[in-house]
Amino acid sequence: MSVVSGTVAAGYEPVREAFLANFETRSEIGAALSVYRHGREVVRLWGGVADPATGRAWREDTLQVVYSTTKSVPAACAHLLVQRGQLDLDAPVAEYWPEFAAAGKGDIPVRWLLSHQAGLPVLDRPVPLEQALTWEPVVAALAAQAPVWQPGTAHGYHGITYGWLVGEVVRRVSGRSLGTYFADEIAKPLGLDFWIGLPASEAHRVARTVEQPTAPPAVEALPEVVREALATYTDPTSLMVRSVNVTDPPLDLTDPRTWAAEIPAGNGICTASSLARFYAGLIGEVDGVRILDAATLAAATREQASGIDRVLMMPTRPALGFGLPLPDQPWCSPTAFGFPGYGGSLGYADTASGIAFGYVMNGLRVTLDPDPRTAALIEAVRAVVSRQPV
Repeated sequence: MSVVSGTVAAGYEPVREAFLANFETRSEIGAALSVYRHGREVVRLWGGVADPATGRAWREDTLQVVYSTTKSVPAACAHLLVQRGQLDLDAPVAEYWPEFAAAGKGDIPVRWLLSHQAGLPVLDRPVPLEQALTWEPVVAALAAQAPVWQPGTAHGYHGITYGWLVGEVVRRVSGRSLGTYFADEIAKPLGLDFWIGLPASEAHRVARTVEQPTAPPAVEALPEVVREALATYTDPTSLMVRSVNVTDPPLDLTDPRTWAAEIPAGNGICTASSLARFYAGLIGEVDGVRILDAATLAAATREQASGIDRVLMMPTRPALGFGLPLPDQPWCSPTAFGFPGYGGSLGYADTASGIAFGYVMNGLRVTLDPDPRTAALIEAVRAVVSRQPV
């Protein structure tokens, strides 16, 4: 039996049971879970192995790369600038970043960067990885890049370029890199153990990720839209494949060099407690600190587009930098927003219930169906909350 450590508030014992069951019946390797309710942490759990190669145990302060779950961080930074009157989402990007006007992009507003409508998920010429890790070369390449669809007419997941696009706007407006702005204005006030650009002194705390194979689906039994989406993953000319190959070689988020760089679309590194606390600080006060006011948050989480995503070839619902859940996702609620990450991590908040949720793990799985680990945890949290007053 796996040992699970941590605490749960009275009434949240079923969440601990679900977390333990992930190890006992769902092949969890190492993981942590945190849940806040109305600004108070009610679940803080961790367990398993942080590094299967050495047997290093998962500790309370173990850090985990959370892949695209990172994307809510540059969104929050941009909206904080909006809240302070320093950034106008309807102004052209080129007003803040003049070089961006190249290749017919002079009229693209900032909001299209945040909502994946700018047509810039790929680069015609991938940037050498060593250069991309220094920021400026890849930003210059994006400024020169022509959109691959008419901006504003469609949406498509800017899986890697999103972080550099939004991050450069934040840098031009604030005078600070995205990672520094996040650290100064959000992480430090909230007391987060959450990094974009990990100091070398903290690298020893990062868990080692492990790809966990899943059974391939019976393709002939899948809906046509799903079959079309899967086909894009094996087509080297597809926007999907090109979008993950914007550097040469492609990014490897298990490499400590990428942890130290700022790649705001995917190299966020944090504890589960800090991930949940981040979301709690977006929807309300946490120890007297709130990041976005209610009006700014409402605008930031309003749906901007829906339907088939030009890159993923599956339905998505982008808000302004935050993702909105689809009906088949366990965290689906009319008042929820957040972002899942490659392999299973998830951070989200629900303004109606006051829940902020952070789940990180090192056993990476990619499935067409909702991850049963996450689904079980969310179901347990919802069951507890349903029995409590709002």
